[in-house]
Amino acid sequence: MADEHQFIENGLQRAQIDEFFGDELGRAGYGGMDIAKTPMGTQIVLKAEKPGMVIGKGGKNIRKITTELTERFGMEDPQIDVQEVDEPDLNARIVADRLANALERGWYFRKAGHTTIDRIMDAGALGAEIVLSGKVTGARSRVEKFNRGYIKHNGEPAQSVVDEGQGVAVMKLGTIGVTVKIIPPGATLPDDFEIHDDMEIEGVEQADDGESVESLLEGEPDEVPDVSEDSEEVDEEVEVPDEDPAAVIDEEIVEEVIDDEAAASEASDEEPVATGDAVEEPTDDTEDLDEDVAEEAADLVAEMEDDEDEEADN
Repeated sequence: MADEHQFIENGLQRAQIDEFFGDELGRAGYGGMDIAKTPMGTQIVLKAEKPGMVIGKGGKNIRKITTELTERFGMEDPQIDVQEVDEPDLNARIVADRLANALERGWYFRKAGHTTIDRIMDAGALGAEIVLSGKVTGARSRVEKFNRGYIKHNGEPAQSVVDEGQGVAVMKLGTIGVTVKIIPPGATLPDDFEIHDDMEIEGVEQADDGESVESLLEGEPDEVPDVSEDSEEVDEEVEVPDEDPAAVIDEEIVEEVIDDEAAASEASDEEPVATGDAVEEPTDDTEDLDEDVAEEAADLVAEMEDDEDEEADN
């Protein structure tokens, strides 16, 4: 069986067992249960207003419940422990059953609701809410609420702090659902705070009437103090630069610009000469070659002129 199906199966079984205890132990003031699986079997803790009625004479009733759990729900070796409820008026399940029984006996819903919630608050609860839904007074169903104190409706505290119980009142016109929510005394809520009167508070330095915020801030060294030749005492920790940082930066920039311009001019004067696929830089040998070529050209011109003169003479 998949994990999801197992969770659903366990929740359904728990709800069926709770309903079974509610029917069997209604007269004993059933106040809820806790189930925990142990290596020895299944441990069940019952909360009841009258533990004697749950156990029965000579343990007859508890043995009957144990046999029913084994045969009906297939539980292996159930071990039942019965605990008495210290304050029944602070148990939501017991209060809801009492209110449902009062409505079935003919109590007017407003009187029953106000009386019940007053008893809850007198027991020391921090807050309580009672909701009656159904055909309360006539053929049309409606919802009636009774509130006292402080109650949480959502979030993690609503599940861990608030005690909630349901009951059903079967009337001639129909059924009435009863929901009771109680915050027990001593419950710790996330928004609680404490006030300690005997705490020692450290003194706070306050400005005089003549002082202002600007005068208080003047004492903070936001800028580097001026150092002059006349000053005799100079703080050793304060370092004063010899030159203006801005001037030094400007000089470095100017030098870099001059170097770049000189490099560019030298590159333009010495252009590479392309010979085939390779590029050769100009050297002193090239200047000698140019002079030799010029002399050869002059010699050729002289010879041509001599040849022309001879032809003219002939």
